Amino acid sequence: MSKIINDFRFFPNWMKKILWRLFHRVMLSRYGYSDLKFMNYGYASLDSKSDSLKLEESDEEERYCLQLYNHTICDVNLKGKDILEVGSGRGGGASFITRYHEPSSYVGLDFSKKLIRFCDKNHSLPGLSFVYGNAENLPLDDMSFDAIVNIESSRDYGNMDKFLSEAYRVLRPGGFLLLSDLRTTEGNELLRNQFKDAGFNIIKEENIVKNTLKALDLDYERRCKLVESKAPRFLKNLGKEWSSLKGSQRHDSFVDGSLIYLRYMVEKS
Repeated sequence: MSKIINDFRFFPNWMKKILWRLFHRVMLSRYGYSDLKFMNYGYASLDSKSDSLKLEESDEEERYCLQLYNHTICDVNLKGKDILEVGSGRGGGASFITRYHEPSSYVGLDFSKKLIRFCDKNHSLPGLSFVYGNAENLPLDDMSFDAIVNIESSRDYGNMDKFLSEAYRVLRPGGFLLLSDLRTTEGNELLRNQFKDAGFNIIKEENIVKNTLKALDLDYERRCKLVESKAPRFLKNLGKEWSSLKGSQRHDSFVDGSLIYLRYMVEKS
């Protein structure tokens, strides 16, 4: 089995997706609340003189993952607003934005009932709630949110056009979709057109792949320890791919430019 996993980078995409889901489920069952609150690749400023994000001591260990959330939303004041996160995962980003940016309400939506139960148990804050749902068929009312946060989730959707149509529907006029995710260059061209076809105006597009690589390098030791301590032996190489550690196919793709990492701010007209 370990020999099969060692050859992960040479597998066809359909097989990679099956193994990726398998690893994701295994790791969700092994990581406790204190081990891991985020599953994103992170963000680090390229300017050493820039002010770093001021964090509570309890949040410091996952600084780079938090900085990705903070950078994704940095151009919009969320204070007093109604916010939806689609693909909220283990809820660390939802907790961070609720505590640091003071929205009126924050709803985290995910397609995993297990994750929703995890979040309900571990993230109890005024105004913060979690719901089970499909990104392509949001169980939410029309024009009920001022902004949608979507981080490292959209690349796995079966129908991106349906998600964007649903995002447009539940946003209020002038509301924002704040998205960060990876794409190929060709995939980004498609994404631009999908935003426009859904009725969104692109306010900001930014390739932050260099920031992602810097964050992965700075966070390397922590990520290695998480994989070594939690991943079953036969899944350790897949864990390195999942964490985008140096030497993994995904890390190499960021370095050679075959994958880019994008931040988008788009507005409902």
